[in-house]
Amino acid sequence: MTYNKPLPKINADTKEFWKGCKEHLIKIQKCGNCGYLRHPPSFLCPQCHSQKTDWITSTGKGSVYTFTVNHVAFHPAFQKDLPYVVAVVELEEGPHLLTNIVGCDPGKLRCDMPVEVVWDDITDEFSLPKFRPVV
Repeated sequence: MTYNKPLPKINADTKEFWKGCKEHLIKIQKCGNCGYLRHPPSFLCPQCHSQKTDWITSTGKGSVYTFTVNHVAFHPAFQKDLPYVVAVVELEEGPHLLTNIVGCDPGKLRCDMPVEVVWDDITDEFSLPKFRPVV
């Protein structure tokens, strides 16, 4: 499968997140000490500084926290997608996820709109979580 857009860079912190995405699951880090849920993944809890980490699976539901409609392609591979929406989705569990909103006229998008995850299997190694309005 040929994919011309930039691909995620996996590291030790994000490996479990991207593994979950390939299985069509949004995995969220949970501090094994204080229970704080966080994204993006990191080796250290920003609340209590513990390095003990567990992972939970999100419901894949949330709401649009903020968004922008892009009318200029900042990378040539995105030209055919114009206009496209980049958004921050607040997951039901609380953490925020930077993503795209699909299946919605950008002019009808609004903050607090309920959304659910859909998966874009871009390569054999990567599936991207994107969101669409709940109908």
